[in-house]
Amino acid sequence: MAETTIAPAAAPRRRRRGRTLTRRDKLVAACMLGIPLLLDLALIWIPALGSIFLSFTKWTGIGSIKLQSCANFPTAPGIPQPGCLNGVQNYKQAFTNYPDFWPAVQHNAIWLGVFIVIATPLGMLFAVILDRGIKGTRVYQSLLFLPVMLSLALIGIIWELIYSPNLGLINTLVHHNQNDNVIDWLGNPHLNLWALLVEASWRQAPYVMILYLAGLKAVDPSLREAATVDGATGWQTFWRVIFPAMRPINIVVLVVTVIESLRAFDLVYITSGGNPLRGLELLSVAVTQNIVGETQRIGFGSTLGVILLVISLVPISIFLWQAFRREEQP
Repeated sequence: MAETTIAPAAAPRRRRRGRTLTRRDKLVAACMLGIPLLLDLALIWIPALGSIFLSFTKWTGIGSIKLQSCANFPTAPGIPQPGCLNGVQNYKQAFTNYPDFWPAVQHNAIWLGVFIVIATPLGMLFAVILDRGIKGTRVYQSLLFLPVMLSLALIGIIWELIYSPNLGLINTLVHHNQNDNVIDWLGNPHLNLWALLVEASWRQAPYVMILYLAGLKAVDPSLREAATVDGATGWQTFWRVIFPAMRPINIVVLVVTVIESLRAFDLVYITSGGNPLRGLELLSVAVTQNIVGETQRIGFGSTLGVILLVISLVPISIFLWQAFRREEQP
């Protein structure tokens, strides 16, 4: 009669207890979450909400703001009007009665178009060439990235010397540096915007290059190998395999491009010496001129700032929504 063996009963699993956070852990977590949150609120959200409120007021920065309609405070020459609620009159004035508004919108749109059509493809081209591992890649990468390391103020000074009418590099090379045939690159309203766009693209293209270099390094090498086995050319491999795989980088580049084009200020301010020049109207410059300029129209300047914020958020939000929606679809 065969003996039956009874397997030993499995020992009951002990339920793991969740680790209890100590008082020190809670303090560290509170500091790591609380300090960035407070800084974010203090430096971004509170000023943004404050600007939205000020955009509906008529305030010069002197005295307090009365929560009453400006119709209750008649103006008198020589007497500063106290802060008051102006409703949507600031927005109405910006769209209908502010001569620099629509030229500024147009110039910001041109700035964005040049960044998308010229600076971004140029930066992508640099990244693709450097990613091939050519001899001296590190040296070329450092030289191309040098403009990004320089401040916009210094870039403006450098290009002012290049664009100088009598002693500038460009006019000297084309022999237009005499008083009778000089080309005023920065003073001519038909040329100064395009001259500044050359400066801005000189800095923007290497910035895009670094972003795409990081994206190219993160692409799975097996994708390239599979495309090569299928007989795809280098051009086909990049546009049909590599470029779609860099969708997160493409989103980042687009967002950065929109932000950089709308917040363009330093180069224009340095070139114009703080004074408005025809042909260089930008929304960021108009905001600064109204808030810290001689007029001290903080309410109206905040209105322009809110308009700039909305213009920048709308295309970015739409693109991000569509991009994330594509990722969620099977």
